[in-house]
Amino acid sequence: MPLSILDPKPALVVVDLQRSIVAIGVPGTAEVVAHSARLLEAFRAAGHLVVLVNVDASPGGRSDHNPGGVPTRLTGDQLELVPELGRRDTDLVVTKHTRGAFHGTSLEKELAERSVTQVFVTGIATGSGVEETAREAYARGLNVVVVTDAVADRDPEVHAFVLTRVLPRFTETATADEVLAALG
Repeated sequence: MPLSILDPKPALVVVDLQRSIVAIGVPGTAEVVAHSARLLEAFRAAGHLVVLVNVDASPGGRSDHNPGGVPTRLTGDQLELVPELGRRDTDLVVTKHTRGAFHGTSLEKELAERSVTQVFVTGIATGSGVEETAREAYARGLNVVVVTDAVADRDPEVHAFVLTRVLPRFTETATADEVLAALG
């Protein structure tokens, strides 16, 4: 469903655009960073909240991709957000410890304190941190918009499936240009 309305109190949530994730070389990363940077400037200029999310861990647990269930930890430079985001003191920075930006963080509280009712989500990866953050936001009663040309996944099939079959069930979708037009 395309963007229907811009709520009075939206926030932009940028997921995992940190040096260690961007360095993986997911196809489309340059466009994701560029579109996210444009959106950041527009949200800031309009006085809306910007949330920059990085990840410092994977909790482990056995899976087909991690048969040993080994948790991972990122530290130091690996956590640094890419400079193109132009982090500002007014931005809220949230370090997540799992795929989603809400679980085990202060994000829900921070959004509620600011009366945010709508979140726009960008970042990497579509079928991981982006999808999980969108699900968590929706589960908390927020209106969610995923910016389709500001998300990417290393697996093009996962990216396409999540964008066209999964996210439309609980989010609206829009391009960066459509969001910028709505911001006016």
